[in-house]
Amino acid sequence: MPVPTGPGATDVAAPRRSGAASGGATGRAATSGAAGGTTRRARSAGRLCADPQRRRRALAAAARFVAGLIAGVLILLVLGAAPAQAAGYRYWSFWKWSDGAWAYQQQGPAVYVPQDGGVDGWRFAVSPDGGQDAARPGPAGDFAAICGGTAEQPGRKRVAVVLDFGTAADSPGETPPEPRTACAVVPGNANSAEVLAAVAPPLRYDTNGLLCAIAGYPRAGCGDQLGAANRPATTGADDGNHSSGPDIGLIAGGALVAVLAGGAIWQARRRR
Repeated sequence: MPVPTGPGATDVAAPRRSGAASGGATGRAATSGAAGGTTRRARSAGRLCADPQRRRRALAAAARFVAGLIAGVLILLVLGAAPAQAAGYRYWSFWKWSDGAWAYQQQGPAVYVPQDGGVDGWRFAVSPDGGQDAARPGPAGDFAAICGGTAEQPGRKRVAVVLDFGTAADSPGETPPEPRTACAVVPGNANSAEVLAAVAPPLRYDTNGLLCAIAGYPRAGCGDQLGAANRPATTGADDGNHSSGPDIGLIAGGALVAVLAGGAIWQARRRR
């Protein structure tokens, strides 16, 4: 059959070429769509891989934060409980009268040399170790009232001494004597231990030189350590600012730590 060569031949062939071009465009579109789908799937897969890692990191950070908070709570509890378990010691504390009040003597009686007209004070009680919080002598250190009737002597000095034997609660089982005062007349270079020996014998010391008894009181024991349960309650001037009630600061700190811990846990769950 002869092939048409006129205008009709062109008209017939054109649609074929158009169809081929269309087919090529469709192929390219399909290829592009496939590539786009692959990219989207890869991105989605990347997010799926990354999300567990982010969650693990967030959970690990939250766990470290909560562990730190728990450690803080434990420290607060230990610090809050420590004063309640603090031990007291039953011993004679050494004081001096200064500016109208008793001041804890920073030097030992074998070292301190009182001046003429000075006043030494002693108190037997159950007190914390360290001095400043120890129970003070009850009577005032009035030198004129104690030594006013004692005549001065050449080469010697007068030192007033106040002895407070404490309360029945402080006693190791004996009846404490009543507080008393005395005026010691001693050489000018005498230390407080020598002053005390002159007016309140017998004195008892342990092998380490710790003063255990004044005027024979107490008969036994020396600086005995007591637990909190055996420590007598103090009253009056010896109470200071101490309180047996709950520590408000400790409670508030614990509440704050609990709130922060709860917030950390909530944040970690929110990131899942």
